[in-house]
Amino acid sequence: MVLHRAVSMRRREIRMVKSLQSVSALLLGSAILLFAGGLNGMILPVRGGLEGFGAIALGLLGTGWAIGYVAGCLATPRLVAGIGHIRAFTLMSALAGMAVLLSLLLIHPAAWVVLRALSGFCFAGAAMIVESWLNERTEARLRGKVFGIYTMVGLAATTTGQMALTFAPIEGHVLFVLAGAFYCLSLVPVALTTSGAPQPLVVVRLDLAGLWRNSPVAVFAAFMLGISNSSFFTLHVVYAEQVGLGLTVVALFAAVPVMAGALSQIPVGILSDRMDRRIVLLGLCLMAVAADAAFIFLAPHGQWTNLIVVALFGATSLAIYPVAMAHANDHAAPGAFIQTSGGILMVLGVGSIFGPLLAGVLMNALGPQALFYTTIVSHCATAAFTIVRMMTARAVPQAQKGAFHVTQPGRISTPEMAVLIEDASTRSPADESKAYVQEGRPILQAA
Repeated sequence: MVLHRAVSMRRREIRMVKSLQSVSALLLGSAILLFAGGLNGMILPVRGGLEGFGAIALGLLGTGWAIGYVAGCLATPRLVAGIGHIRAFTLMSALAGMAVLLSLLLIHPAAWVVLRALSGFCFAGAAMIVESWLNERTEARLRGKVFGIYTMVGLAATTTGQMALTFAPIEGHVLFVLAGAFYCLSLVPVALTTSGAPQPLVVVRLDLAGLWRNSPVAVFAAFMLGISNSSFFTLHVVYAEQVGLGLTVVALFAAVPVMAGALSQIPVGILSDRMDRRIVLLGLCLMAVAADAAFIFLAPHGQWTNLIVVALFGATSLAIYPVAMAHANDHAAPGAFIQTSGGILMVLGVGSIFGPLLAGVLMNALGPQALFYTTIVSHCATAAFTIVRMMTARAVPQAQKGAFHVTQPGRISTPEMAVLIEDASTRSPADESKAYVQEGRPILQAA
């Protein structure tokens, strides 16, 4: 019996190693892409502040990114269908590199907003292609582990990219060139891979009415969270600089909430699988409100106080989205995980368009703490709406609840991530052919 278990474990280890070898180029390409994206996202607000850009202009960078990202999710499947995966990924990486390099040459708010939108478009497209390929090349039984590795690789790469802000003076050209070089470098592993091209990418169709009927709480929370998190992750660097934190602490101020959000999802997921997810969602919102209020009313200026409070913000605010997603899927029809997840993701993206602009206007008029006026209103509104729904609608029976899925905090996911999560948790090899219902892949629409 012991020998049989040892042999089985050894076989699983061999399969895992082979599976990772088959996707190693994709994981490397994704890591390089996310490193460049993390650095790119830090350079512009910091350099923009030095160049005298106002909070409104810097907020528009986040609006541009969100518009580009949503457009990339919508347009990439058709682009890939026309020119193929490798050519499309090469195009995305090259254009993203060009965008960050042009940001160095065209130092003007209007130019940066357009170039940031191009970066968002390219980043969404490249991420969708990598995630589609990763899903295709991994055995069904190993997708859960590979998905976990992919999430951790992405988290580590993004955080490292953010911390790379301290590698060179922000006043010069080195960081821009470094980000551009890594965007270009990300296409090398994918271009050299011998793996066959995956199935066509998912096509997104947003049906707000259907999503609302499915789960009002999830739709409302996703939209408000898009406003809140996009505001924070666009302008948190501006806040940190304006309250007098040094460059190293500014980089930590960006990295700490992402790390805290990743760690908090584990206990939050366990808790939400055991009780009404709306209660967990409400608790997260109230704790996020506490973090927002600490920034507004305490107006901390010390580095440790800011880092502790921002850790609480990240641990709570970044855990709301996966809870809302899981709640939406609890109400979805059987087999509609991808459709529901993709729709909620698009709602999050739409909310992300408005948040940075609103926060930028408030910061420009009222100072750095006004960043958290946007987040506290979003979190309070979500909490209030959740309470109303708890009073008017019953909780999902425990037997009908699905599983909680960890997401990459601090980053808007892509519809391909919904496919990867579903495959990692629910799909068996026998189900593989059933899921690809149109053009080889599902069309995302409300359940």
